[in-house]
Amino acid sequence: MTIKIGILGLGGIGAAHAQALAALADSGTEVSLEAFSGSARSAAGFGWPDARRLTTDELIADQSIDVLTVCSPSAFHAEHTSAALCAGKHVVVEKPMALTTTDAERVRDQASAAGLVVSPVAQRRFEPLNIELKAAIASGQLGRVVLGETFVHWHRSDDYYAEADWRTDADGGGSLMNQGLHNADLLCWLLGGATAVAGHTATLGHDIAAEDTAVAALRFANGALGVIATTTATGVGEPSELSIWTTTGSARITQSGISRWDFPTAPRPTESEVPASGASDPRAIGIAGHVAQWADVLGALTTGTEPMITADDGVATVAVLDGIYRSAAGGRTVDVGMISAAES
Repeated sequence: MTIKIGILGLGGIGAAHAQALAALADSGTEVSLEAFSGSARSAAGFGWPDARRLTTDELIADQSIDVLTVCSPSAFHAEHTSAALCAGKHVVVEKPMALTTTDAERVRDQASAAGLVVSPVAQRRFEPLNIELKAAIASGQLGRVVLGETFVHWHRSDDYYAEADWRTDADGGGSLMNQGLHNADLLCWLLGGATAVAGHTATLGHDIAAEDTAVAALRFANGALGVIATTTATGVGEPSELSIWTTTGSARITQSGISRWDFPTAPRPTESEVPASGASDPRAIGIAGHVAQWADVLGALTTGTEPMITADDGVATVAVLDGIYRSAAGGRTVDVGMISAAES
């Protein structure tokens, strides 16, 4: 039975979803892009010449669609996801699932009550290297983790911000929520969930309302500490990086692969093809992660099981970022608790 998809927002990231779905269809997966909204262009260029262009309201209400992909500006993600759930649709929602913990929890609870799936996009969790690193940490063979760090030193030009007003908005457009979320999500997932955060934000290189630079300290449930730093104000961009420091060694992972691995107790993970970096150009990011997550979601819907990335995971990540913003605004450490799904 073919699973029918709608894409709400066929912009840059919506196009990545369309291409990922086309790749899966070409490989034999029974999936079809039925309709889309939010773009003057056709979906034909992304492999779907028969997809219909609808308004947002028409798309949400269309009863032929099984799964709605929410790719609208970040500030609308919770609203559009909630509307799709009310219309009886499963949802794959781009990052972030919501801007606040309260809204994320509301979406999660609504999906649970309706018996519907909400899977927030966290495609970096599907990279084979990260899966292997997660398993090695969880097994204890790397020793006790004492520190986790992730740095996103990217460049975004004034033209990038001028292309879409929402990118300049303090509600979802900042370097932490927009550019840094995936690495923050990956760090917290690898280390089993954060319990407390303290952060600072600033706008230093652009004339925008959103922050273009953020730093945060984290405490994880396993006792380890962590650091997140993001910026789009640098003159040139570098691939994002993530480092794990333990009692036996350390590793540094960039979007080019492993740049350091010095654990005497564990073999170096197998390196496969890694996604392109969006350090200086967001259009350079490939679709491999989206293909992997869509394959997982479609498989879960077909078998009636949970996808790898659940609404609980979305709540956990939003809680961390929301906590950092609240800490920066209030000058205090914020308790973000620990969502059990963050350990899955």
